[in-house]
Formats: sequence, C-alpha cells, structure tokens
Amino acid sequence: MCSMSDQTIRPLYMDAVIQPNRSLSDRGMWIVLGVFALFNLWVAAFLFMIGAYPVPIFLGVDLIGVVIAFRVYRLYASRAERVRVDADRIVVSREGKRGVAVVWTSPTAFTRIRFEGSEQARRLSLHLSNRSIAIGQALGQDERSRLADRLRGAMADALAERYD
Repeated sequence: MCSMSDQTIRPLYMDAVIQPNRSLSDRGMWIVLGVFALFNLWVAAFLFMIGAYPVPIFLGVDLIGVVIAFRVYRLYASRAERVRVDADRIVVSREGKRGVAVVWTSPTAFTRIRFEGSEQARRLSLHLSNRSIAIGQALGQDERSRLADRLRGAMADALAERYD
C-alpha cells in the first residue's frame, strides 16, 4: 500500500502527443485496395484470354505487395510520441499497437533542447550529458519549431515552480 507522500500529484506543464499525419482513413484504404484488386482482376482476365498465362500470377504477387505495404503504413500511422514535462522531469514515451515504452527520462533542470543539422533538415533533440534523443520526427519544420518553443516555455514554468 502506498503512503500519501508517494501519491502526490504533480502538475504537468506540457503533455504533447505527436502523431504522424494519416492521409488515408481505414475506409479509404479498403476502397483503394478494392479498386486496385478489381483492376488487377480485369487485366488478368484479359491477359489470360489472349494467352499470356504467366502474367496474372505476377499481378497477384503485385496485389500481395500492395496489401503488405498498406499494412506497414497502418502500423507506422498508429504510432505516437508523448512528451510530458513536470517540475522534476521530462518523460518521452512511444506508443503503438504493442503498448507504451518510456524511451527517455531526464531532470527538467538539466535537460537542454537543441536543433541539429542543416536549415532544410533540422532535427529537434533533447540532451542530457552525453545522451540525446530526437523528438517530433513526424512533424514538419515549422511544427518542430513551435514544439521547441512550447517545450522551452514548459521547462521555464516548471523551473519557476521548483525554485519559488
């Protein structure tokens, strides 16, 4: 049983969930796959009628490849990254179909935010001593800059609470 001191509620200064843009809904994906399968079936029937017997086999392999590609797309589109800032620490976790995994924990007071790379491909990362982690990789460049600004503001608010 936990004591009351273990259950203290810390205010969150930032709780951001970052998800990749899903440009195709599940219904849309099934429609695209259905149209693709019907087109392949139509072409396979035509080729079979003119005597090109081996070609429909390759159209079937093509359809299987597209189905596998859409499954991989759905797997990556369901992933999310969560960045939480409280007065004591910053926690980055990755969420997906297999569950939640905490990939980074660091003290708020000692964590630094940096942009690395060229102007066109700037990477947002958190640094502590000799460790670092890239965050916001599913975001565009402008969104990454806004995330960095929000993160800096949340860290400043958390530090202000801690030292008041």
